[in-house]
Amino acid sequence: MKEIVIISGKGGTGKTSITASYAFLEKENAVVADCDVDAANMYLLLKPETIESNDFFSGVKAFIHQKNCIKCRICENVCRFGAIIYRNSNFYINKLNCEGCGYCSKVCPTQVIEMIEQNVGKQFISKTRFNNILVHARLGIGAENSGKLVAKVKQEAKRIAENKDVEYILVDGAPGIGCPVLSSLTGADFVVLVTEATISGFHDLKRVIELIKNFNLKAACIINKYDLNINKTNEIIEYLKSVDIEILTKIPYNIAFTDALIQGKTITEFDNNQISELIKDSWEKIKRNLK
Repeated sequence: MKEIVIISGKGGTGKTSITASYAFLEKENAVVADCDVDAANMYLLLKPETIESNDFFSGVKAFIHQKNCIKCRICENVCRFGAIIYRNSNFYINKLNCEGCGYCSKVCPTQVIEMIEQNVGKQFISKTRFNNILVHARLGIGAENSGKLVAKVKQEAKRIAENKDVEYILVDGAPGIGCPVLSSLTGADFVVLVTEATISGFHDLKRVIELIKNFNLKAACIINKYDLNINKTNEIIEYLKSVDIEILTKIPYNIAFTDALIQGKTITEFDNNQISELIKDSWEKIKRNLK
C-alpha cells in the first residue's frame, strides 16, 4: 500500500481535479482521502453515497452552570480573552472568544464552570461512483483543530485500505503550508505538487517545496496551465531542476477541463483528449516512482 499526497501552495491550481482523475483511473484499487476539511469539494466530482458518518469532537469550551454561581466575578477578572460576559444578571461564555484554557474553571470557588468537549465537525465514509471509498470530513464554521481532523481522515483511510488490501491511498491535501498540510504529509510515500504558471503560483510552490524538503519526502511536480505564461513556466522548470524535483507533466490551458467540471466529471473520463492523456501519463510516472 502506497500513500500519494497531492498538494499545492495555493488554491485553484487544479489539485482536486487531478486527484479525482487519479481516483477514476484506479477505481476500487484506491482509497481517496479528502483532507481539505475546511473547504472539502472532492465529493462534487466523485458524487459519493454516504456509508457512515461520525461526529468529530476536539477541544473544550467553558460553560457556567448558573444555579450555584455566586457572581464573584473572579472568572471574569482572570479571563484574558474577554470570553466571560455579564448579561441579565448572569455570567455567560462567549464561545467565539473562549480559547478553552480552563483557567476560569480552576479559580472558580464554587466549581460551577465546566470545560465541555466540543463537537466541531463530521467525518464521512462514502462510496464513490468509481467504486472506490472516499473518506472526507466537514469542519464546523469557525472551528479549530483542522489538523487533528485531517489526521483522523487519514487514519481511517489507511485502516480501510489495509482491510481491503487496496494498493493506493490518494490524499487530496489542503492548499498552503499550515497545520492541515503538515498533517496531510505525515506518512506520505510520494508527494505530487500542483502549481500554475503565475507569480503567486511560483511563490507558493517554493514555500511548499521547502516544507517537503524538511520532511525528506520524495516529490514531483505538475505545471497546470503552463502556456498562460511561458516565461514563468521556464522559471519554474529551472527552479525545479535546481532542487532536484521531477516534472511529471505540463498541462496546457484547455476549455475541456472547464467543460468536464461543468458536467461534474473528471477530465480523464473523456477519451481522445490531450489533457486526459497527459494526466494518465503522469499517473503512470507516479506508479513507476513508487516501485
